[in-house]
Amino acid sequence: MHMPFIDKILADALSEDIGHGDITTSLIIPPERKARAVLIAKEDLILAGIPFAEKIFKSVNKDIKFKADKKDGGSVKKGTIIAELSGNARSLLTAERVALNLLQRLSGIATLTHSFVKCVDGFPVKIVDTRKTTPGLRFFEKYAVMAGGGYNHRFGLFDGVLIKDNHIALTGGVKKAVRLARSKAHHMLKVEAEVKNMREVKEALSSGADIIMLDNMPVKEIKNAVKIIRLHQPKTVVEASGNINLENVRQIAAAGVDLISVGALTHSAPAVDISMKIFG
Repeated sequence: MHMPFIDKILADALSEDIGHGDITTSLIIPPERKARAVLIAKEDLILAGIPFAEKIFKSVNKDIKFKADKKDGGSVKKGTIIAELSGNARSLLTAERVALNLLQRLSGIATLTHSFVKCVDGFPVKIVDTRKTTPGLRFFEKYAVMAGGGYNHRFGLFDGVLIKDNHIALTGGVKKAVRLARSKAHHMLKVEAEVKNMREVKEALSSGADIIMLDNMPVKEIKNAVKIIRLHQPKTVVEASGNINLENVRQIAAAGVDLISVGALTHSAPAVDISMKIFG
């Protein structure tokens, strides 16, 4: 996976941690010392970030050997060895924290995403992410969502039309906002509108929105909105969003929506516990 911006982000992360040198390691570990190490799962998890962890170790020292025993997207049990490493001991120690930080963060996102995906099993619905990501790490975090079985929403402001509440407030209503976007967008762009009540659902329908996002609606109202949308515009994609959690996501899936977007996948996923054990 060679993308220049990935290499730059990882290089910046290493620079942030190492600065002008790993003082502790350089003081007590001989420069020629070789070592072996393993990355171990300290809890059950869904793995994500192995290619990036390998890049981090090899950015510190290209001669480090990195053998992944598990693949991204795979279920890993507590106590399982994820990867085996060997090479210069100083380099292994210097790269350890940055590699683990990213691996733990991404695997945490993948693990939480997998939990949501399991909750809606049996329904024809996709769990999708949002733009609520850590600045600078969006590519990595959205990658982790896919590793967990989820799907990506738009990547940024530049690749999709999503009319939200503040756009609506500034343009004078859902109908006007959608029609403005539709009149100026090229024919390849779909237009999505966020709505918060049945009046706005009807406005979005009458103005020709391709996707209607039902924002923070109770399940009963979601069911009613889906019924009306399917009746009048059966090809319109329906998305549910806002305050969705593991307790209510299955009810929302049962309401008949096509997409469920969950900001918590990236903004609230706890990092999982992965450690590196080094041997002389």
